[in-house]
Amino acid sequence: TLFKKYKMSKSSIEKENIKTIILKSNFRFIWRMSAEYHKITGIPVVDFFSEGKIIDAVQFAYKKMDGIIINPAGYTHTSIAIPDAIKAVGIPAVEVHITDISTREEFRKISYTSDACIKTIYGKGFLGYAQAMKILKEIIDI
Repeated sequence: TLFKKYKMSKSSIEKENIKTIILKSNFRFIWRMSAEYHKITGIPVVDFFSEGKIIDAVQFAYKKMDGIIINPAGYTHTSIAIPDAIKAVGIPAVEVHITDISTREEFRKISYTSDACIKTIYGKGFLGYAQAMKILKEIIDI
């Protein structure tokens, strides 16, 4: 329907633009869902793209937060420091990936973060975040 509405051809550039629109829409969904969840639980939502800032956020959670939902993106397959930080703070964490990492390239099938998390959710799209919130709610009895 989006193609018909704007009379777009299906060139690869336009397909990428459509993917970007859909992705931004899904991120807005996550932020709205997270904002509502924050109102209910008091759990803040943060979004960082550098390994150091992710580690800082995990360490900030120590003795302040009861749970962590993390999507370490590409750091899933490369970072030892992020799972070390999660283990160090001792807070239950759920790892979420929008795509099914088990069906991707071999190196992407490895998740160092999962060793530090109570659960890893992948391939559920953006609804994986809602599932992670439900898991933490049950564990920490919010």
